[in-house]
Amino acid sequence: MKDLGPARQILGMQIVRDRKAKKLVLSQEKYIQKVLRRFSMDKAKVVSTPLAMHFKLSTKQCPSSDDEKENMKKVPYASAVGSLMYAMVCTRPDIAHAVGVVSRFLSNLGREHWNAVKWVMRYLCGTSSLNMAGDVDTRKSTSGYLVTFAGGAVSWQFRLQKCVALSTTEAELIAVVEACKELLWMKRFLGELGCSQESINFPNTQSNDVTCTCCHKKQDKYHK
Repeated sequence: MKDLGPARQILGMQIVRDRKAKKLVLSQEKYIQKVLRRFSMDKAKVVSTPLAMHFKLSTKQCPSSDDEKENMKKVPYASAVGSLMYAMVCTRPDIAHAVGVVSRFLSNLGREHWNAVKWVMRYLCGTSSLNMAGDVDTRKSTSGYLVTFAGGAVSWQFRLQKCVALSTTEAELIAVVEACKELLWMKRFLGELGCSQESINFPNTQSNDVTCTCCHKKQDKYHK
């Protein structure tokens, strides 16, 4: 066997080591540029957010006529979403929410759904919180968390909640519980690796949220 030295690239990700600063960086700049060129978005106008507020995506925007459905079959929607999803999973947690939203319409996409995908690409072109009842169709909230260790992101998730929250307080409670479950699992995992953590920083909540949570807990109607 031949020693080729430290790895510099793996699965489309560039590996950069800065031993003086004690940093290890993963980058998908080349992969993202390749994706943008494939979908002719490499020279698109740059935007500053992964998904703009005016995108209210729902199944009502899906094509209703046979002609519209036939036209949308020509759009490489699934391929584009899959490419974005790979970047999201590996190095770009900032687009996790946006990719999660557009991936709901893979089987029956409309023109507005495709515009949203292109918006995400425009965001990536320039960059090489809790959403109450954000899903127009199911009224479920979208929540997420990001876990960091030694200054770097190691785990993240953005997805629809499993139930319909009756208030923003309830939606926030569900989100915090999911984040705490991941933190506790991460603590046990690190302990098994011999990196025991005496304490972990749980998600912070605003004082108003704490007050609402206490009221939420004390009211009988929430415990039937």
